[in-house]
Amino acid sequence: MPFIARLRRVALPLLALPVVAGAQLTAVPASEWEVPWGAEGRPRDPYVAPDGSVFFVGQNGNYIAKLDPRSGQFTKYEIDPGTNPHNLIIDGQGMVWYAGNRNGMIGRLNPATREITRYPMPDARVRDPHTLIFDARGDIWFTAQNSGAVGHLETRTGRIRLAFTAAGSRPYGIVLNSKGTPWLNLFGTDQIATIDPATMVVRTFRLPNERARGRRIAVTSDDIIWYGDYTRGILGRLDPATGRIDEIPLPAGPGSLPYGMATDDKDRIWVAQNVPNQGTTLVGYDPRTKRFFGEAKIGRAANNTIRHMYFDRRTGLLWFGTDQGAIGRAEVSRARVAM
Repeated sequence: MPFIARLRRVALPLLALPVVAGAQLTAVPASEWEVPWGAEGRPRDPYVAPDGSVFFVGQNGNYIAKLDPRSGQFTKYEIDPGTNPHNLIIDGQGMVWYAGNRNGMIGRLNPATREITRYPMPDARVRDPHTLIFDARGDIWFTAQNSGAVGHLETRTGRIRLAFTAAGSRPYGIVLNSKGTPWLNLFGTDQIATIDPATMVVRTFRLPNERARGRRIAVTSDDIIWYGDYTRGILGRLDPATGRIDEIPLPAGPGSLPYGMATDDKDRIWVAQNVPNQGTTLVGYDPRTKRFFGEAKIGRAANNTIRHMYFDRRTGLLWFGTDQGAIGRAEVSRARVAM
């Protein structure tokens, strides 16, 4: 049965956090909808469907749900017990593809009929599909963190190819560059990896500090790779052509715990800072001016986490889920660099 949720518009004072010298952050409007099934379900990883509705998973609550942002109505979809979905994406026909993080499969949900098609992993070692992304053909690349695997699902045939990374490397966030080449964090190591789509051969780049741990990853239109160093509070920039890596301290400092990341339609990077006992903010970085410029305060309590974000290019809105039990969006496209 559908539920109507109350829209919470978030007050947006700037947080009293340390800011990189010279940075002047402007407030970015944000809104949140409280999920009826509460924070215990861990609503996360929203994705906008062709009709403008927003789907997301309840990782701990073991469900898929839809939000109508205009009415605030939520609809819940039952999936297999024990799936613990981690992430979802939506194709051009409105089919919802989701990662079965505890039952070793990728699922496809038809929201109109509620029918589920299941694509089990061809190797029993791959137990935990993690993050999914479409390529230009509509096929899916995905990571499997604790299984140490990267996979490719051909959606027309169901064929799955797999490649394995080093033991303990923990493949995590994944993006594709303009050539369709996957790049991913190896969260268990101080490395970023890429994979050849034809041969499935993995190549790695070592980060400048052995303590570095990239959790999420982004790519700009010039094929520069960006990552958040979760342990050191750094925004990293990797130039694949030269191997050069630049480190940019985040405004919230070494304890910012950067997690969710995305790029907007102006090639700017947005990072979720999750500062313990202080709060969560989304902060924007402009590679052209080399400045942090915008900030949105998210959530009501001091401790919160945004794990993944999705930018909808049709509307200029950045969508996210919070550990406090909300689905939210920030109006990042209109944010301007302060002069």
